[in-house]
Amino acid sequence: MAKLRKTAGYTQQDLATEMGVSQRVITYYEAETQHPPTHLLPAIAKALGVTTDQLLGVEKETEKNKPKDSRLKRRFTQVEKLPESEKKHVAQYLDRVIKAAKVKDEKEK
Repeated sequence: MAKLRKTAGYTQQDLATEMGVSQRVITYYEAETQHPPTHLLPAIAKALGVTTDQLLGVEKETEKNKPKDSRLKRRFTQVEKLPESEKKHVAQYLDRVIKAAKVKDEKEK
């Protein structure tokens, strides 16, 4: 579970928050047992972007079904929940970063 969590870009606290449990729960299921309770399996699998079979080790990860790093996607979801004025600041910052990257790319050509 820890490997899948790290591949998905979560800290233990991030995953716990996403699932609505304490970090202690995540730590326990990573360190003390290989078998999270069945009622948490769907939530863990969904948060990590894997199937329950992959989570339990029944199905191996392949490049095709390997979880993608979704840290940026989660951050944008958090940004969408901000007040409009804060969203505006984030958008302005992103515009500056994108513009700077384009300028740098054009200079390298």
